[in-house]
Amino acid sequence: MSLKKLEKVLQVTLDDLEKEGRLKGKEFIITDIRKAKGEQGPRYFLKGREGKPFIRMNSNSYLGLSLKKEIISPGKESTRQFGTGPGAVRFISGTFQVHRKLEQKLAHFHHRDDAIIFSSAYATVVGILAPLISPETVVISDELNHNCIINAIRLSKPADKKIYKHLNMTDLEMEIQKSINKAERIIIVTDGIFSMRGDYAPLPKISELSQKYQDKFSEGIVVVVDDSHGVGCFGATGRGTEEYTGAEGVDILVGTLGKAFGVNGGYAVSSQTVITYLRENAPLYIYSNPISPAEAAEAYQSLEMMESDDGHIILDHLKRMTKRFEAGLKELGYEIIESDHPIVPLMVRDTKKTAQLVSFLIENGILATGLNYPIVPKGDEEIRFQVNADHTPHDIDTVLEVLRKWKNKK
Repeated sequence: MSLKKLEKVLQVTLDDLEKEGRLKGKEFIITDIRKAKGEQGPRYFLKGREGKPFIRMNSNSYLGLSLKKEIISPGKESTRQFGTGPGAVRFISGTFQVHRKLEQKLAHFHHRDDAIIFSSAYATVVGILAPLISPETVVISDELNHNCIINAIRLSKPADKKIYKHLNMTDLEMEIQKSINKAERIIIVTDGIFSMRGDYAPLPKISELSQKYQDKFSEGIVVVVDDSHGVGCFGATGRGTEEYTGAEGVDILVGTLGKAFGVNGGYAVSSQTVITYLRENAPLYIYSNPISPAEAAEAYQSLEMMESDDGHIILDHLKRMTKRFEAGLKELGYEIIESDHPIVPLMVRDTKKTAQLVSFLIENGILATGLNYPIVPKGDEEIRFQVNADHTPHDIDTVLEVLRKWKNKK
């Protein structure tokens, strides 16, 4: 068997990506981490750049919990007790006590009946939407929703898919109206926090619209929110966009354990009937191993910390560092999308300049992510900075000084 013919076709695609400036290229490999010391937060070291410390401004670990010994220790103990992996899917013998403890804790945290854990938030979204989308379902989705939502809808084959303009509630209402008499069930699905911009969905208005037209569909309107970037780091107590906006009426909430909680895995919370139905019908749950007992124990401890005084202190520090960074960028004359969320997009609006700025940041010991088309629309090219609670004022000021040099360099 030869791959030569296929490789020729694949290489054309790779060459096209490179010409368009969209080739991701080799991954950075982290070889070591120096823990926080003095006025400096953690520093990261990369293969091929030995000895050069980096400030990591592109991590989803918003609360900095992944490096805390209080989170690591329960994982060690769970591994000692239960081993390194579950060894089976949940329905065979892969459910350990710590998995159910975590699901119950997540349900309590989000004021829901129950929770269901998946291997990742991506798997959660695909896993729950597929069994919820029937051939008589119309799905209505925000145009800037995450790739996991886009693919979940594509794989589910609904009766129809409708896209509304980003955050445009007039457009959403119009799509609901156009679906009357064309569907038994409507699923409105949106990100809570939009990961490319740091802005958030107007969940109270979405819930209001779902209630307004609920009786027009025999199986109702279901609101599904993927708040993976919001849960843990957004809202007064870290309960995400739902808390921040004061929303009620979100029927199914998706979160991740792999961002603010600093571990790995994804989950959904909802009513008992919905969660039980998903356990019986979600292929990515039924046929995949769960997260390890250690990860479950660590995530449980992250939730414990979130609800403690220490958690409130961490959240407050994260908010202060975010505002310090935003204020510094504005003072330097950069265009940003301002938000209370620790995603801080620096708008470059040019693919080539975005790549140049990313290279300059790396040269100066800063890890940040450049986002170009088609990840973001043309003209919205940006550097996505992500502030973490383990960043110190010195770290933030160091990054701002590098960006000052870039401004002067031009």
